[in-house]
Amino acid sequence: MASPEHEDERRRVGRGRPLPLGDSLLTPGAGRLRRKVEQRSAVPLVWLHQRPRWIPPVVLGALFIAGLVAPGPLGGLCLLLVAVFFLWLAYLTWPALTRQQRVPRVLMMLVVLVLATARMLGL
Repeated sequence: MASPEHEDERRRVGRGRPLPLGDSLLTPGAGRLRRKVEQRSAVPLVWLHQRPRWIPPVVLGALFIAGLVAPGPLGGLCLLLVAVFFLWLAYLTWPALTRQQRVPRVLMMLVVLVLATARMLGL
């Protein structure tokens, strides 16, 4: 656990919101693949955390709407970006989720992937 003086320093350093409390961003006892994904995801997650809270949902919403409105492959690409972002976050949070929390995430990702595929194929 971080000492109190480090906690104050941690909260002052950088822009945006302070980082959540805790000793590690990594899942204890994780396998090699999960450990690598979590390590590579640490910097983008911290970067996202430091942005205003409204930016990620607005960007994802804009991409989703653009995916539904844009013709053909461009729309599919926008939807695919949304799906990849959701897949990435779901993978990172999966160990901490219950079955009731996992089901809606899987359904949401499947719907976005089906929409992306339909747009890519021109359906």
